[in-house]
Amino acid sequence: MTGASIETTLELWASSLREVKKRMRPLFEQERTALNAGLFVDGLLGDERRKTGWMRAEAAGDPGPWRQQALLGRDRWDADVLRDLVRDYVTEHLADENAVLVIDETGFLKQGKASCGVARQYTGSAGKITNCQIGVFAAYVSRHGHAFIDRALYLPKGWTDDPARLKATYVPDNVSFSTKPQLAAEMIERALAAGVPFRWVAADSVYGVGDIERDLRQAGKGYVLGVNSNHWFASWGKPQRVAGTAEEIAKTQRRSDWQRLSAGAGTKGPRLHDWCYLELADLEGEESNHHSQVLWTRGLLIRRNIANGDLAYFTTWCPAGTSIKTLVSVEGHRWAIEDSFETAKNEFGLDHNESRSWHGWHRHVSLVMLAFAMMAAIQHQANKPAPKKTKSSATPRHPTSSVGRSRKSAA
Repeated sequence: MTGASIETTLELWASSLREVKKRMRPLFEQERTALNAGLFVDGLLGDERRKTGWMRAEAAGDPGPWRQQALLGRDRWDADVLRDLVRDYVTEHLADENAVLVIDETGFLKQGKASCGVARQYTGSAGKITNCQIGVFAAYVSRHGHAFIDRALYLPKGWTDDPARLKATYVPDNVSFSTKPQLAAEMIERALAAGVPFRWVAADSVYGVGDIERDLRQAGKGYVLGVNSNHWFASWGKPQRVAGTAEEIAKTQRRSDWQRLSAGAGTKGPRLHDWCYLELADLEGEESNHHSQVLWTRGLLIRRNIANGDLAYFTTWCPAGTSIKTLVSVEGHRWAIEDSFETAKNEFGLDHNESRSWHGWHRHVSLVMLAFAMMAAIQHQANKPAPKKTKSSATPRHPTSSVGRSRKSAA
């Protein structure tokens, strides 16, 4: 944080924490529950590396984790209302019309079989099939910062087909099996219904086909969505005909068709790859929305790793005339959610949930999202450039006595 002094940042921290606790208060019928929720957030923001119930209880001055456990389990409050509160808080502080909504998933490593949704399944967090829960998330990424605005626990069929396991973990009766893309589509629908301002959606190949594309076209939103190498593409209405799988099309591209571009700044500098973009068709928007008269372009974006030549493929939908640099930048926004997962786990205890129930997972994750969003808003505020001094507030030319000034103002 470079735009504000330490004193200003601390004041911003204190006022922001008071604000989020005030916003949370209507969620809880009892004052005791509201107090425990506030202490829970305090614990997430604390210095302890592990954010377990015992650690949070110790930070709160409690003799044990029972109040923390009650907040996640027995107490009566709606985690989805908190989710919506977080979404509104994020858009209030980070809103931008050109923002990108990024969809991705992360794993929560577990032992045993009792935690809701746990199963042997692949997670990119570990890079292998292992015993874990999978959470699907939506992050709001703008020039002002990034934070989570939605989440859902994925339940494998081994869970949804077993009523006894669902009952034991208090899964609501209206919850049935949903694929990860279906969970993502519901998140996008909620964001659209809430009027969240964004122009693009980016996601990896798990989410790159099906209803998500249709829904975004109808909503007049652009997208850069990953697809598998065997995904079929075909052009029409273009001088050069293209037809085949993404992998087959990539092999036909000439050296001059590739451009070396950065997908954004990384920890070691620009994240450079070679890129190729093919415009496949120009189409009018879907008839069901007011964007129907705008000309849109359907395309194929290909990314090649400079070091080993590995290829990744993306289906795109964008206003006609959109440059490859813009599409590369949109795809590069996916890095923000990966960074968010790492930070939320390492700093805010996203994966330190010890509750086994459906409600416990969603409550814990939603509280972490709130803490993360608060810090993103603080960072945006603190990084704002200091206002330029006006002529009337500038230091006078003639020196004056410093008697009576504080050390801070004298410095």
